[in-house]
Amino acid sequence: MNKFVLGPTFEEMLHPEKIDKNLRKKAWRMRIEDPLDPINLFNISWRDIDNRIYYYVLPKEFTGVDANIVVLYGKEFPTGSHKVGATYSILMEKVLRGEVDPTYHTLVWPSTGNYGIGGAWVGCRMKFDSVVILPEEMSAERFEIIRKYGARVIATPGCESNVKEIYDKAKELKAADPDKVRILNQFEEFGNYRFHYYVTGNTILELIEQLKIGNARVSAIVSTVGSAGTIACGDRVKEVFPEVKIVAGEPVQCPTLSLNGYGGHDIQGIGDKHVTWIHNVLNNDAIVALDDIECKKVLQMLTDESGKSFLKEFLSDKDVEKMAGIFGISGVANILGAIKIAKHYRLTSRDNIVTIATDNMNRYHSVMKDMTRTYGKLDRGEAKQRFESIVLGARTDWIFEGTMENRLRWHNLKYYTWVEQQGKTVEELNRTMDQDFWKVEAQKTAEIDGLLIDYRRKNG
Repeated sequence: MNKFVLGPTFEEMLHPEKIDKNLRKKAWRMRIEDPLDPINLFNISWRDIDNRIYYYVLPKEFTGVDANIVVLYGKEFPTGSHKVGATYSILMEKVLRGEVDPTYHTLVWPSTGNYGIGGAWVGCRMKFDSVVILPEEMSAERFEIIRKYGARVIATPGCESNVKEIYDKAKELKAADPDKVRILNQFEEFGNYRFHYYVTGNTILELIEQLKIGNARVSAIVSTVGSAGTIACGDRVKEVFPEVKIVAGEPVQCPTLSLNGYGGHDIQGIGDKHVTWIHNVLNNDAIVALDDIECKKVLQMLTDESGKSFLKEFLSDKDVEKMAGIFGISGVANILGAIKIAKHYRLTSRDNIVTIATDNMNRYHSVMKDMTRTYGKLDRGEAKQRFESIVLGARTDWIFEGTMENRLRWHNLKYYTWVEQQGKTVEELNRTMDQDFWKVEAQKTAEIDGLLIDYRRKNG
């Protein structure tokens, strides 16, 4: 039997204090000393070495709403994004089930960014030959990081929403060597769903219990969707707080869920012009659409020195520097979505909204340079205008409630990608309408953890 490189169980990702203490200390040290050492797999968690959750409560002077907006941020994960948790979970499951072998198979990771970066890092750390497929218009930093992690990268035509082109290239690679190539598609692999249901969802529940703010419940989960893995945390939270509103975000420029729409946009990591297989749309309560230019303008305001100087006129230096360090474009989309939802549902200081910051500014320096070329250098006046009009002035338009009719529309859109193009059957599609289907998938975490613990016992 091959000796595989494997990391933590789902339970250890949720509660890393359950990892062997010496192993965990060494893994934590290697974050700095050698970030490419496979032992860093044991740093895949929403918690630091002292078991503190990576979170930040946005200042109300910034949001302009009474509701408490709590952000889980992913920049402290290996690779600088929580997507590494999804890639590890998918690959770990397949290794344990004997579906992939690092001595033979080549892994293909179809992506629009952070998933591909995570796949490059995880796949190569677990000794697999890895290929990432990425649209050519993604930020230059994404391509550089993927290569640095040891994977090959193939650029396909288009931007964030050109996912069909990614699928077509993956099929081409598979057809050329069907026995050797294995496609790990984040949009359909339930390891992605399980990581966020179990690890992210339970982390949110434990955080809200610890914080004791508002009514100590969760009123809304707001998460922009690319693969729709992250929003699976809402399925877990809704089991404890049935009143929670699970709200999916997408770009105004590509309103697929909102209006069966299409188009190009630049909120990198979301809005992929289709409804993903692992998106439990019948459990979603609303869709909120965000403008990509507004998101980029706010990110520039948060990270440019002129913008930060303006914000420090009414926020503490600590708050301003914190926000500058934890947000990327999709993270800004999430906080703008959360503000819109707070206004739409008229939430009060008793209400807690939880959202996610997937990555941080390190992925977007080239994008910000393009913003400066297009809109000119940011100054105080422009920063003030952006803050007042985009953040404080966030409107309640582009919100679509999850009526039964709308939920069925969201579900029916899956047909065109998954049955017509990707080989699923109508029977399989119809089964996803039953919430018991999703519960069965979520509960497989215990089975998979058992396989990993058994593997460790047999292999030392």
